[in-house]
Amino acid sequence: MTDLLKFEKQGNTALITFNNPPAHTWTYESLSGLRDIVLALNEDKDIYALVLTGGGEKFFSAGADLKLFADGDKAVATQMSDIFGEAFETLSQFRGVSIAAINGWSMGGGLEVALACDLRIAEEHAMMALPEATVGLLPCAGGTQNLHILVGEGWTKRMILCGERVDAATALRIGLVEEVVAKGTGLEKAIELASKVARQSPVAVAACKQLIQSNRSMPINEALPAERQAFVDLFDTKDQAEGVNAFLEKRKPQWQNA
Repeated sequence: MTDLLKFEKQGNTALITFNNPPAHTWTYESLSGLRDIVLALNEDKDIYALVLTGGGEKFFSAGADLKLFADGDKAVATQMSDIFGEAFETLSQFRGVSIAAINGWSMGGGLEVALACDLRIAEEHAMMALPEATVGLLPCAGGTQNLHILVGEGWTKRMILCGERVDAATALRIGLVEEVVAKGTGLEKAIELASKVARQSPVAVAACKQLIQSNRSMPINEALPAERQAFVDLFDTKDQAEGVNAFLEKRKPQWQNA
């Protein structure tokens, strides 16, 4: 754990709040902390969803502290790019559902952490950008790939090659976020969405998420048989029998995440 990340649990939902004011920039310590928290949550069968947000009202996260790269040290660049990759790829592979509550400026690595989540809720005043090329750098924590998956090549090039900032309304229109809410209500909405995840079988959700994300690398002629096999594999789980019988008995299922 690190003081740069606040962590708490609310029922079946874990909450991480970025805590490096004023702009919640990423450091090696906070990135390592994020990675380690997600790895631990993967082993916590009581957690079905993870919400990430920034402390305060102005910043979700402004990304990396550029002072780290001012002297041009390639060793530092390698160390930081590696830990960015480890942290955000671990987040992307989180067993449950991850939701970014974007409560303000989300820039560079601050947007890339949101892109690594499954869902994104933006407050109406939020601004998003990947401005790395403006300072002679590039997005190295999944930005060039994950943004393209969400918004396509055209808007990815506008945001990265032209350094264009995107407001919340535009982000919703191009598919960068799933919903825009009033200022100060992003976390509440994200927690509400996370509570819906808890109604689902966590075993089934994990299998579904893996199949959905396989579309990024697996051709459909391989993904469709994998989907059918995953369906059959669920019959080895306790949650499958519980879910079906709870429905037939008109009662709320008691998930065991097993």
